[in-house]
Amino acid sequence: MALDATEEKPANVAGERLRSIVDRIERLEEERKALGSDIKDIYSEAKSAGFDVKVLRQLIRIRKQEPAEIEEQETLLDVYRRAIGM
Repeated sequence: MALDATEEKPANVAGERLRSIVDRIERLEEERKALGSDIKDIYSEAKSAGFDVKVLRQLIRIRKQEPAEIEEQETLLDVYRRAIGM
């Protein structure tokens, strides 16, 4: 059974849309890889300048949080430290 032109067109359009999506994802994956490499280079630069990279990563993680969340975590940390005699 042969497909007529109207039956082929939706499959072709869906294929083009799928190819577009895949191409965009691949392009973004490459950009993410490049950005990851750039970030790694910056951490290396920070380390060579005498900064503690582990603390720097923690600082960046904290800056992403809401102030109330930071305050809650610091309060809990203080409570836990006192509970174990620190």
